[in-house]
Amino acid sequence: MRENDPSKIDQLLDLLLDALQERQSERGVEPSAIPAPPAEESLAGDAPEPVPAVRQEEPADVEPVAGPDADADAAEEDVIAAPVVPEKLAPIYLDRMLGRLAIFLAILVVLVNVPFNRYGTNLARAMPDVKALVIRDGLVLKGEGEKIYVLEDNRLRWISSLDAFEYYGYSWEQVNLVDDEFLDQFPPGPPLSLVYKCNGSPHIYTIENGVKRWIKDIPTFEEQGYVWDDVQIVPCRTIDDIPSGPPIPPDAGEPPPP
Repeated sequence: MRENDPSKIDQLLDLLLDALQERQSERGVEPSAIPAPPAEESLAGDAPEPVPAVRQEEPADVEPVAGPDADADAAEEDVIAAPVVPEKLAPIYLDRMLGRLAIFLAILVVLVNVPFNRYGTNLARAMPDVKALVIRDGLVLKGEGEKIYVLEDNRLRWISSLDAFEYYGYSWEQVNLVDDEFLDQFPPGPPLSLVYKCNGSPHIYTIENGVKRWIKDIPTFEEQGYVWDDVQIVPCRTIDDIPSGPPIPPDAGEPPPP
């Protein structure tokens, strides 16, 4: 019989228990007072105690060893983990800007059509060319024809000859090409001509279009816009060689010789 056979042990225990009960009954002892036999496991003897399971702890986070590629990998992970979010652009309020632009254009249209002198000249009429012209005395203008004018007191004075153009100190760089419609807004003034006088004669002549025009008197001379600084003293022969034209004014009569 093997020592560890549970069926044999149980049979022996049962037999011992029956024998004890019979003996106790003979002595008058109740069966409940008999101590309970030890547990089966304890009688089994050498059964090994169960070994408690060892809980495997998770390894602590181990910091990666820094290396030449570690920083690059970390930077790449940061870029992937935290993408750059573009900043939110400020609103441009397009409808508000268009409204303000429309108001500005309306004000500009009004301003360019407001007259700024007594002849009703406005900015729209004062800008005939690509560049803006400032309406002022001394402005040299040329229309579609051959004549060149200078603006004085808001009147156009025709420069009657090239000699007069050069004598009064004008240059071709000063000439502004404009439309005839722009010239029509200014009333005509007396021509700007050379003024000749010879020694020993009181008579004064203007030279226009290659002819001499006798100026009747001093009031007429001043009325034409001339000043004594404009008068050139030349030989009388020079005046005689120039053909005569109508006097100033035209009803002044027969021009006298120089």
